[in-house]
Amino acid sequence: MAVLTSVAGQQSGLERPNGTSGIAAPIKDRINPYFAKLHRVMRDAECSDFRRAEMPIGAAFEAVRAQAHAAHERGNKLIFIGNGGSAGITSHLATDFSKNGGLRAMAFNDGATLTCIGNDFGYEHVFAKQIEWHARPGDLLIAISSSGRSANILKGAREARERGCGVVTMSGFGEDNPLRLAGDVNFYVRSSFYGFVEVAHLALLHAILDLDMGWVPEPGVLER
Repeated sequence: MAVLTSVAGQQSGLERPNGTSGIAAPIKDRINPYFAKLHRVMRDAECSDFRRAEMPIGAAFEAVRAQAHAAHERGNKLIFIGNGGSAGITSHLATDFSKNGGLRAMAFNDGATLTCIGNDFGYEHVFAKQIEWHARPGDLLIAISSSGRSANILKGAREARERGCGVVTMSGFGEDNPLRLAGDVNFYVRSSFYGFVEVAHLALLHAILDLDMGWVPEPGVLER
């Protein structure tokens, strides 16, 4: 069992303190460090614009909020794309931006559509084809990829550009990932651990929506 735990940890990208390897400490001893690390990677998310210039996170949030509202007011929509865990985030956020935020939003992850396009055109085209068919100038694409290197996400972002859509990206892993350079606003989470990157992407997008809806901290709990 100890060997299996060690192998699983290595395969999942388990980040151990001080670069150590081998069998991890008991779970109870790793809970607080885990959430401390998660807090740091979310707090330290890096933002940039289409010129690759750094943006304060507040400016990045405001830019996405403003683009989303402008698109809706023009009669346009938000389009979310992502694979795997990121696809789950797209469904979650498309629903919440519509139901709670009052903004037209959709996720391009219908199973039959994805398998049809994958079979007929190749999996790298599963999002670009849907954007070609359904996107209109002025729509806003939100492209999510933990690695920032998924071919279908990159093709989707390029197709959205060609269609006259705005583009927001969410990426992680390597700082040189190409998706990080593809958007009007780009959020980058500096971690190579899937769990941290995916939770951070969900939290960042949820924060944009929740703050736009008027969330304020409870009195006396405002933190730095």
